Amino acid sequence: MASKPLLLVVAGPTAVGKTALAIRLAQHFGTSILSFDSRQCYRELGVAVAKPSASELALVPHYFINSHSIQHPVEAAGFVNYALPVLEHLFGQHPVVVAVGGTGLYLQALLHGLDEMPAIPPDLRHSLRQQYEAEGLSWLYQQLQQEDPLYAADGEMQNPHRMLRALEIMRATGQSIRQFQQGRTAERPFRWLCFGIALPRPVLHQRIAQRIVQMQAAGMQQEARDLYPLRHLQALQTVGYQEWFDHFDGKISASEALEQVAAHTRQYAKRQMTWFKKQTDLHWAGPDDDAIILKQAEAALTSA
Repeated sequence: MASKPLLLVVAGPTAVGKTALAIRLAQHFGTSILSFDSRQCYRELGVAVAKPSASELALVPHYFINSHSIQHPVEAAGFVNYALPVLEHLFGQHPVVVAVGGTGLYLQALLHGLDEMPAIPPDLRHSLRQQYEAEGLSWLYQQLQQEDPLYAADGEMQNPHRMLRALEIMRATGQSIRQFQQGRTAERPFRWLCFGIALPRPVLHQRIAQRIVQMQAAGMQQEARDLYPLRHLQALQTVGYQEWFDHFDGKISASEALEQVAAHTRQYAKRQMTWFKKQTDLHWAGPDDDAIILKQAEAALTSA
């Protein structure tokens, strides 16, 4: 294990300062960045997903940013299929690569692999999504409580994408998604050192509020309007777009949309922290703790 190259991971909730920290670390090592953000990979999305700016992207080579189209959705398995060849190429040039993001499932899949899931008939998937769009989250919650109590007991019961996945597997196979999640660990040709980046909750909430003001000034509302005709796509079932779509449909005012973006972003950050706190291989640090992170990374490299 010690002879393998090192993936230096920067994980944490939205608005905590991961992007700037990852860029500084990559500049220190003269290396590249692999994102594990499930939305920043889409070319059509920008302001509302807090994608790194053009000037930030110019500082360090980035991968899995602007790499895909919302017309061709990416899930965890697709991310791994993209990321492993990229890392093989980058590790041929550098002993360390920086990975940064907030999508915990993508990180877990990259480091440990994914359990094999059954194929889902397309008509079943389509009908479930139509029902969800018509009936809403409360319907989805109720169906899982009734049909897959095993998942409902500890699953992400505020995440429609994960909930739909669990329900479609139950209806396709008659078995809970938990019965397919065996926790098998894949072998990887690299080792990793993972840092979770955190801030006190009031500070993080303040940063989220500031970011949303900046997003609105940068054109978040217009970006959502431009994407409104594609609102049915999976990639747009996302905080920062759904709220504006409701506004364009006349359901809420513009000020209410902004308030909901802020509230839903805080809720999303809380879910991210809940996920990362369960991971036992994370070392916790602040967004300005470069020296602490670099010391441990240098030690890991010299031990190789």
